[in-house]
Amino acid sequence: MITLLTDFGWKDGYPGIMKGVISSIHPQAQIVDISHEIPPQHVLEGALTISRAYPYFPADTIHVMVVDPGVGTSRRPIAARIGQYYYVCPDNGLITIPYQSAGMHQEQVEIVHLNQPQFWLPNPSTTFHGRDIFSPVAAHLALGIPLEELGIPVHDPILLDIPQPTRQNQAWHAQIIHIDRFGNLGINLSRTQILSSRVCITIKDHIITDISPTFGSHPPGSLVAIWDSSGYLSLCIVNGSATEILSVGLLDPVLVEEQ
Repeated sequence: MITLLTDFGWKDGYPGIMKGVISSIHPQAQIVDISHEIPPQHVLEGALTISRAYPYFPADTIHVMVVDPGVGTSRRPIAARIGQYYYVCPDNGLITIPYQSAGMHQEQVEIVHLNQPQFWLPNPSTTFHGRDIFSPVAAHLALGIPLEELGIPVHDPILLDIPQPTRQNQAWHAQIIHIDRFGNLGINLSRTQILSSRVCITIKDHIITDISPTFGSHPPGSLVAIWDSSGYLSLCIVNGSATEILSVGLLDPVLVEEQ
């Protein structure tokens, strides 16, 4: 199986072109779209999105990720085996979270710099490596070409500085790190980090005094906190957009006090 995650959108046909390249090399390949709506050039959002998705795919899935503001520059194209999965992408931090998770769990990590053009399309452009390098490499991987034949070893991949919450006394100083299409605010604080059943959450001049079990626990228009499907704190307006109504954005602060 091959997945695609990009910031291309759908208007210009780029995801379809990538699928065409893969299918031309490996007609039996199963291709799954994770998202093509990553905000343009927003590498952190791409890294967070793949981190939420990859655990739900079968072992040996090949994740192709193209959020690539450095396309055509000296940034390396890479392929990696991290734990049970493969990743094909620019070396710009997209693999940060699975890479760090593998280190914590002592899982296999092997990364190569893609420098074998016989596995690319001829005459690759300087603007569309998703088509010319990453898609054909993924197809060849799916056909059984060993990772080590695709390039030379990499021991220093680029990693992102993922925002982390800090704790002072009984309070967590956290940030908004994701905003979904509903306007819900994803906070970089997990259920495992909150030790108390009672909390006071402050965002701007708004206060939430409990974590709700469901959206429907409060009437429309209410500001609520819930644990999202990945186990992270999310602040939401029932049947509305929290980012619009609260006028907040990525990396804005959130204070979570345990009581």
